[in-house]
Amino acid sequence: MCKNGRQMQFHQNENRSQGRLGRGQGVSDRGGLATAVGYPLDTIKVRIQTQHMYSGVWHCIQSTYQREKVYGFYKGMALPVLSVSVCGSVCFGTYRNCLNFLSHLRQSSSEVKPARLDVFIAGCSAGTAEAVVFAPIDLIKIRQQNQTHPHQSYQGPLSRDLLSKPKYRGSIHCLITVIKEEGVLGLYRGITALWLRDIPCFGLYFLVYSIFTEWLTPQGQHKPDGTATLLAGGCAGMTYWTLATPMDVMKSRMQMDGMGQQRYSGVLNCIRESFRQEGTRVFFKGLSLNCVRAFPVNGLTFVIYETVLAFLRKINLKD
Repeated sequence: MCKNGRQMQFHQNENRSQGRLGRGQGVSDRGGLATAVGYPLDTIKVRIQTQHMYSGVWHCIQSTYQREKVYGFYKGMALPVLSVSVCGSVCFGTYRNCLNFLSHLRQSSSEVKPARLDVFIAGCSAGTAEAVVFAPIDLIKIRQQNQTHPHQSYQGPLSRDLLSKPKYRGSIHCLITVIKEEGVLGLYRGITALWLRDIPCFGLYFLVYSIFTEWLTPQGQHKPDGTATLLAGGCAGMTYWTLATPMDVMKSRMQMDGMGQQRYSGVLNCIRESFRQEGTRVFFKGLSLNCVRAFPVNGLTFVIYETVLAFLRKINLKD
């Protein structure tokens, strides 16, 4: 089979599963495992981006473990793990529905290989939709990750930060407190920066995955194998975070801004002040951690994604 024919068959097989997948069912199973795998690195990344008490990644890891033990790396994980199914459904469901719509609009059929521009636009749409659902969850997660109160077994010297009790006792308490102190819109603090991060980067995320799966699918096969999917997903994740990290720093800082005296009046002010105080390097804080975490987490995400697609195809064939 020629390359173009193989690519078309690959996309035809994928689109046959759209009926259930497009409504967000099944993809939610990419779930908590992928989140839990990378969560400790995410905690370190968030603290480096938003706090000035750490000299580097290793210092942050040492300090967190010394004061907070293993629990310190998993603060605030409950809500992201429990809600990842919703975010996954919104993201992948929006992507597939938008891609099918564009294929019908341009070519009157979803049974043909979608144009790369359509893949990019569908990815941007997915980023737009997911940010609306993800913003409150992310804010609550980041607020809890930045609580550096010590573990009860800690016997070391107590600084000002360590003497204070945690402001939030859990995800629900954090949610209620933010709404009480900052209003419902407080849950969406930093969403502009989140959109500036996710809209273009999700477009490239799905585009890179699509390109790599085509390249890595062996001649004569209609879909990539597990290794190819893992590699394509990992490369897509690393591409996403390489481009997303500068705005990710701004987003995290704006989300933390509501805990005390407000420092930033908006995204542009946050960018200006961060650059003025810390220089160009501020835009790359956490980049190495993002890339290390991105490959296994996103590789696993797409392996589960393709596994669910294959399962839905079998169901559709039976129907």
